[in-house]
Amino acid sequence: MTQQTHESGSATTTATTTTSGTTTAATTTRDVVTSAAPTPYAPPFPPLAAPRPLGELRVWPRTFHDRLTAPLPGLKAMARFAREGSVRPGREGLADVSRLPYEPGPLPRVDTDTVAVTWAGHASWVVRIGGLTVLTDPVWSRRILGTPARVTPVGVSWETLPRVDAVVISHNHYDHLDAPTLRRLPRDTPVFVPAGLGRWFRRRRFTTVTELDWWEAAELSGVRFDFVPAHHWSKRSLTDTCHSLWGGWILTAPEGQRVYFAGDTGYGHWFSRIGRRYPGIDLALLPIGAYDPRWWLSDVHCDPEEAVRATQDLGARRMAPMHWGTFILSAEPVLEPLTRARAAWERAGLDREDLWDLPVGGSRVLSNVLD
Repeated sequence: MTQQTHESGSATTTATTTTSGTTTAATTTRDVVTSAAPTPYAPPFPPLAAPRPLGELRVWPRTFHDRLTAPLPGLKAMARFAREGSVRPGREGLADVSRLPYEPGPLPRVDTDTVAVTWAGHASWVVRIGGLTVLTDPVWSRRILGTPARVTPVGVSWETLPRVDAVVISHNHYDHLDAPTLRRLPRDTPVFVPAGLGRWFRRRRFTTVTELDWWEAAELSGVRFDFVPAHHWSKRSLTDTCHSLWGGWILTAPEGQRVYFAGDTGYGHWFSRIGRRYPGIDLALLPIGAYDPRWWLSDVHCDPEEAVRATQDLGARRMAPMHWGTFILSAEPVLEPLTRARAAWERAGLDREDLWDLPVGGSRVLSNVLD
């Protein structure tokens, strides 16, 4: 296994730049909690990079294979998967589809001093932060390429969304980068994407596309968007493997509240390093599904126990599970990610109120006590 850290005192970039312009899921919805008052955390190490210009045109390497933290499956693994791998649970594992938590409700009312998150399903969140409405990996489609139709409807109807101020994308896999959904957005919507993915958006006439390398940042209306590493990879066609980067996002409000959106990731060393550089994460949105069989998926998808461990590595106060209960992407029983995440949280001795195990469509609000 390779271990590429790409970490230094300022954001490291391989690009050159050119200038141009026991609570049930049902009871978790709409709860309001209060964040701890800011304390003198240890300063970020290394220091955070200065924000880059929005919409900056940049030149990137042709490939990001050197960022992989585990080799991609070879011919031997592919042959084994073809021989014995299953990407769907059996009949017993599918029996609980009707019990998947789905409770859509109105978006909570917030002001500029509060942070609210609403789970639309899979890795799609409506994040209200610093007065902005931010969508993460928006997938409002019923079906994505190569995958059965979603087993729970979208938790937030598109028509009820407020104006979308920004979109963040973790990587280019079809269940995270959905062209039909993105076509619904005005083309002047600011989008924040991994290095190498900007061309995809500019071809679709998006006008404010900000590409970032790991540990780099940009700002929009006082909210800071930092792109951070993940244990994953990228591919959208037969010829573009790892031609664009992959990662997660740290959103920091002007008042200091901090939300980490992990995107799609396996478990590994990046979590502790992210937590060290971004201390005081109030909420971590972490994937808990699509993990079975482990021999095939462990390098790129956390299982529920690893997601809880990642929360601790990050030093995050709260965790909200995602990437389960929406699309059937792997072989575990459909309800197992939730039950295992709850059990792991309890075994870790963590406060039950800090596990935001939302139903699809559920919301929670994080209030700032400084107002």
